Amino acid sequence: MWESVRRAGLALAQLGRAAVLALLSYLFMALILFTAVVTLLVVGAAVLPETVLLLRRTAGLKRRFIAEWTGEPVAEAYAPLTGDVRERVTKALQDPGTWRDLRWLVAHFAYGWVLLYVALPLTVVGLIVDGVWCGLFRQPPVLLRLVPRLADLDATWSRALLTPSPEAQRAVDLAERVEELTVTRADAVAAHGAELRRIERDLHDGTQARLVSLSMRVGLAKRAYEKNPEAARKLLDDAQDQAEEALTELRHVVRGIHPPILTDRGLVGAVRALAASSGLDVAVADEGVADGSRPPAAVEAAAYFVVAEALTNAAKHSGSERAAVQLVRETGGLRISVRDEGRGGAEGAGAGGGSGLLGMRRRVAALDGTVVVSSPVGGPTVIEVELPCAW
Repeated sequence: MWESVRRAGLALAQLGRAAVLALLSYLFMALILFTAVVTLLVVGAAVLPETVLLLRRTAGLKRRFIAEWTGEPVAEAYAPLTGDVRERVTKALQDPGTWRDLRWLVAHFAYGWVLLYVALPLTVVGLIVDGVWCGLFRQPPVLLRLVPRLADLDATWSRALLTPSPEAQRAVDLAERVEELTVTRADAVAAHGAELRRIERDLHDGTQARLVSLSMRVGLAKRAYEKNPEAARKLLDDAQDQAEEALTELRHVVRGIHPPILTDRGLVGAVRALAASSGLDVAVADEGVADGSRPPAAVEAAAYFVVAEALTNAAKHSGSERAAVQLVRETGGLRISVRDEGRGGAEGAGAGGGSGLLGMRRRVAALDGTVVVSSPVGGPTVIEVELPCAW
C-alpha cells in the first residue's frame, strides 16, 4: 500500500511538472503567434531563430523529465542555427525538428492538463477506496496503481512526438560530421602551416647560415692559398666542419618531415629506436603491426610522432623512470597506447593547453583519428590514439 502511495505521489509530481510545462506551452504558442504576425512585420526575422532556440530548450526540458521518469533518454536531432540572419531563419524553418517540437507543443498543451485533471481526483479517491480495500480484504491497491500509468502515458505520448525520425537523425549526424570535418581541416591547415614555418626557420637560422659561412671560408681559402697555404688549410678545415654541421642540421630537418628510420625499419623498429633513446625504461609491445602489410606513410608518420611526443613528455615531466608503448593492429585502423607511471596532471594540457599535446591532437585529427588523454593527479598518464587506415 505504502509503495503504491509513494509511486502515486511521484507520478503526481511528474504530471504536475507536465501541466506546468503545458501552461508554458500555452504561453509559448502566444509568443510564436506574436513572432509570426507582429515581429516579422515590425522587428524583422532575426527574432525567429531565437524563438526556435527557446522552443528547443523547452522540448529539451520535457525530454529530461521523460528520461528521469522512465530511465531511458529521448533522442534529439536539430540542425545547428549558424550563419547570418537569413541563413539562420532558413535553417530554422527547414529543420524538421522545429515542426516536430511545434507539433508536440500543441498536443502537450491538451493532454498535459487532461492527465493531471484525471490524476488528482483519482489519487484522492484511490487513497480512500484503496485504504478501505487493503484494510478490510488485505488486497493490493487498485486505483492508486493507475496514477503512475497516467504518467507513463504522458511519457509515451511525448516520446513519440519528440523522437526524431531516422531520416532527420541521419541528416543532423551528417551536418555534425561536416562541421567536425571543417574544424579538423582548419586544424590540419594550421598544423601544416606551423610545420612549414618551423622548417623554414630551421633552414634559415641554421642550415642557411652555416652554408653562407662555409661559402665565405672557401672563398677566403682560395684567396689565401697562394700567399699563405697554412692559413688556407685552416680555413678549409673550418669549412669542412661547417659542411658536416650543415649536413647534420639538414638530417634533423628531414627527420622532422618524415623520419628515414620509418622507411628503413618500419613503425615497430622506429618506435623501438625511440624507446632506446628516450632515457626511460620503455617496454614496447606489438600486436600484429609488424606482420604483413604496412599502414600508409602518413599514418606511420603520425604514429611515430605521437610516440615521440608522448615519450618526450614522460621523460621531461612525469618523474617516472618507466613507460610502456603498445601498438595494436585493428580492423580498419591502428591503435597506439603510451603509458607512464609518473605524477600525472597532464589532463588540463590534454584539453589543448599544452603545445605538445595540442600538436599531437592536430596531427591525429588531420587523419580523422582520435586522442584520449587520461592523467589524474598522482598518475598514471595514459595516451590512447586511434588512427583509421586500410591495411
